[in-house]
Amino acid sequence: MGRNRKDLSTTSKVAGSLSFAALARSLKRSTVEEEIEREGCREKRIRMLPSYLVVYYVVAMCIYGQVGVCEVLRWVLDEARGMFGLGEVRVATSGGISMARQRLGEKVMEALYRRVVGPVAVEATRGAWYAGKRVTAVDGSTLDLQDTSENAGHYGYAETSRGECAFPKLRFVTLVEVGTHVLFAARMAPYKVSEQALAAEVITELTPDMLCMADRLFYGYEFWRKARATGADLLWRVKGNLGLPVEERLPDGSYLTTIYAGTSRRERADGGDRVRVVEYRLTGEGAPEETYRLLTTLLDHELHPARDLAELYPQRWEIEITYDEFKTHLRGGRVVLRSKTPRLVEQEFYAFLLAHYCLRHLMHEAALANGVPPLRLSYKHAVEVLKRRLPAYEAGFSPSGRR
Repeated sequence: MGRNRKDLSTTSKVAGSLSFAALARSLKRSTVEEEIEREGCREKRIRMLPSYLVVYYVVAMCIYGQVGVCEVLRWVLDEARGMFGLGEVRVATSGGISMARQRLGEKVMEALYRRVVGPVAVEATRGAWYAGKRVTAVDGSTLDLQDTSENAGHYGYAETSRGECAFPKLRFVTLVEVGTHVLFAARMAPYKVSEQALAAEVITELTPDMLCMADRLFYGYEFWRKARATGADLLWRVKGNLGLPVEERLPDGSYLTTIYAGTSRRERADGGDRVRVVEYRLTGEGAPEETYRLLTTLLDHELHPARDLAELYPQRWEIEITYDEFKTHLRGGRVVLRSKTPRLVEQEFYAFLLAHYCLRHLMHEAALANGVPPLRLSYKHAVEVLKRRLPAYEAGFSPSGRR
């Protein structure tokens, strides 16, 4: 897919003000070099583009989605000269850039994502906690890809009532730290792989200090047990036709029941997990008539009143807002990913997640400095805060990238 040539001044306000220093503060060069070495992707001879610089380029390519590849590289090289003491490096052709990305491969970017990205909320982070638990959510989405034979063969198309979609798609599932919008765990796969299958992998990255929320399409007994085994507490919506007999009615209107692997197990009272059910309906003009059913591991109605849990659950939708940031605002309206082969698609996907994390990480720091919840900061506001604080960021770097 061709792109009109643009310079950096024509991109989104987010990209136009996000400095290389801010990017490298979250993604340190020393960390990048270590993962390149670990994955065996170090260049064998002197090339125009060192491997560590290709990593920063791929992340920058995601941020500057409407800018030509050579223009993005010029920006990276200009910034790297001052920060890393980089000597003269000629701007490669688009073909040379593609070859450099292929040499880097996809594993380094994924390894960097798994090493660098994690929950960032601290005790003082407002809006990130419930009863001492870090509030998280799980959900999935898709991304459109370049319509090449390789992408189509590997990732496949979505079926519609009028046939196949115009572009191949990848499917992904993530965990989000609700109070900061950090996407701290992710899995991607061809479109035919279900969200439930990917979620079963992602859910293992929950920890005992977390409370995880999920939509009703995710519930299944084995999936619930797998999530519960992490030690995290759960607050999941379930379908209205799920058999959940009242075993003990509680004063706040919720009740206790036991869930089983199947009907025969229930009939024999074989095993099962004790859970609490919270049912409620929304009121007011335009409110839906459906009844919401929440299943939770928080059994104590005095510590966790049903009303509090009903008011907490809508925060699950923050993951949809996060996906909008990730898919729309960060990409600047770009329709499809740039990459034309499956390996580079995977590389670009994890680079996008790293780019989103770098911005959200810095927004969290800005929120703490200003004493506001991170979600109160818009992208525009966050960028202005970062611009004011950049001298402090830049002073913290040595030419080697090590502190």
